[in-house]
Amino acid sequence: MELLETQNYEAKIHRNTFFEMVFVLDGTGSQIINYHQLPYAPNKLFLIFPQDTHSFTIDAYSCFFFIRFNNDYIKTQNSQNIRELEYIFNSHNHLPGCILKTVTDKPFVRAVIEALIREKESNSPQKEHIIQQLINTIISYAARNLTLQEKEVFDGKISGIMPIVNYIHQHIFEPEKLKVDRLAKSFHLSPKYMGEYFKKHTGESLQQYIMLYRLKLIESRLILTDMRISKIALEFGFTDQSHLNRIFKKYKGITPSFYRKHGTHR
Repeated sequence: MELLETQNYEAKIHRNTFFEMVFVLDGTGSQIINYHQLPYAPNKLFLIFPQDTHSFTIDAYSCFFFIRFNNDYIKTQNSQNIRELEYIFNSHNHLPGCILKTVTDKPFVRAVIEALIREKESNSPQKEHIIQQLINTIISYAARNLTLQEKEVFDGKISGIMPIVNYIHQHIFEPEKLKVDRLAKSFHLSPKYMGEYFKKHTGESLQQYIMLYRLKLIESRLILTDMRISKIALEFGFTDQSHLNRIFKKYKGITPSFYRKHGTHR
C-alpha cells in the first residue's frame, strides 16, 4: 500500500504484481491506459495491470492511494477472496475509467480507504486483521461494480458477446448456471442457437471456452497459491485429482504438478 501526493506522476514497474487498485483522494487530471485516456477526479477507483502501459497526466495537485496485489498477497488469501480477485483480473476491459459505476458506492469506498490509511499509520491492536478486512471490502465493491457494469442487456436482447463471456466468468464455480438451457434463458436465446451464437462470435465452442477458462484459473492457482492440487480439483468441479490430471494433460500436455513446478517454461 502506498499514499502518493504529487504534481508529477511517474509509472512504476511492478513485475510480480497481479494488479493494482488506485483510489483518487484529491486532484484532477487524466488516466492513460494503452494510449486511451479519460479524466479523473476525487472518489474514483482505477485498476492497473502489469501488462498495460499506464500513466496519469496531472492537472492539479493530486493524492492517490495504491493497493498492490502481488503473488505473496495472493498466497495468504482464502478461496473466496481469490475468486473475487480472479474475477476482477479476468473481467476488466483494460480501458481507462473509474470502475465504480454505482455512484452511491463511491463515498463508502472512500470511507474504507480513509480507514485503511489510518490503520496503516497506527499501532493499534489487531491492525493487520483490520487492514485485511478493509481490503476485502474494497475488493468486494470492485467485483460487484464490474458485475453490474458487464450486464449489458437492453430490451431483452444481449449487446454483443461480452455479457455472455462475463456471465461465464462470474459463474465459473456454479456449473448448473453454465448449462446451455440456463445460459440461453439468461440471454433470451433458444438453447439450439446458444452454442451457434457463441461460436460465431468467439471462434470457440461454448463448452471448450468454459473448459479453457476453468483451466486458465487453475493455472493461476497452481502458480500463485500453495493450495493442494486435490483441493483445487474439487473446487473447480472435478471428481478428484486424477480427473483433473487427465483433463489438464489433455489440454496442456503436462500434469498440474509439473506445471506448478515449471510453469510455462517447459
